[in-house]
Amino acid sequence: MQIPVLRSPLARIAVAAALAGCLFAVPALASSSGGVDKAAAALVPAKLKSKGTLIVAADATYAPNEFIGSDGHTVVGMDADLANAIFPLLGLEVKVVNATFLTIIPGLTSGKFDVGMSSFTDNKLREKQVNFVDYFEAGTSFFEKSSGGPKVTNLNSLCGLKVAVESTTTEESDADGQKAKCTKEGKTPDDVLPYPNQTEANLALSSGRAQVSMADSPVAAYQVKQSHGNFKLVGQSYGVAPYGIAVPKQDGTLDKAILLALQDLIKSGKYGSILNKWGVASGADTHPALNGAIS
Repeated sequence: MQIPVLRSPLARIAVAAALAGCLFAVPALASSSGGVDKAAAALVPAKLKSKGTLIVAADATYAPNEFIGSDGHTVVGMDADLANAIFPLLGLEVKVVNATFLTIIPGLTSGKFDVGMSSFTDNKLREKQVNFVDYFEAGTSFFEKSSGGPKVTNLNSLCGLKVAVESTTTEESDADGQKAKCTKEGKTPDDVLPYPNQTEANLALSSGRAQVSMADSPVAAYQVKQSHGNFKLVGQSYGVAPYGIAVPKQDGTLDKAILLALQDLIKSGKYGSILNKWGVASGADTHPALNGAIS
């Protein structure tokens, strides 16, 4: 995948990487209103209605948004819970696929996956490939080892540091952009270390191969909380942007159906309950929209 997006870290480092690519069923629950949202369900394309079960792709390496649960195989987190609440409103069941992040957009365009819910940042370049239903907002934060870490305040302070990031993300793009700025200013450029998933970026930081990592602000905070004092947040968060549920352009009105179901979920209070459960209520977007990229 060539277009960057914001992504985030994982608490259960070991299990998630080993299980990438496996398919897990998430049972459909009763809708927040006790049944199907008929107006939303009417917008579901016929081919998906006949299919009955949608495949939702997520890279389960970012707690609390998506990660592997304590049973070692179920995908859990904010996005899994939202998927489990949204699609029954459309009269559909859902399966969550634990897929490597950079394979999700290609999988949507090829028809392998039906929906992507994996903390995707909605940006204008990405909107050329898929449609988005915006549902959350997040920025980027820096974190490092609690002891002996460098003084990081913002992107400008990355010069000369080894920076662990997940490949093809906004964090990688920003770190690369800063590398060019450091060089232009006559400073030692930052050494950008891209990894295929955030799990490996976290391990690079904990092992000392990297000095700092960058991730979506709510997930960086969760990672620090789950590190038992090994990591700490540093500097200032920046770049707040919308997360979007990614939908193939060829699926017509599915994005509009999801938008209506999401609005229903917000009105019922279920949306807020899910965000509160995972401690990410500060990123709530109570006015969801289609393709609302700001950059």
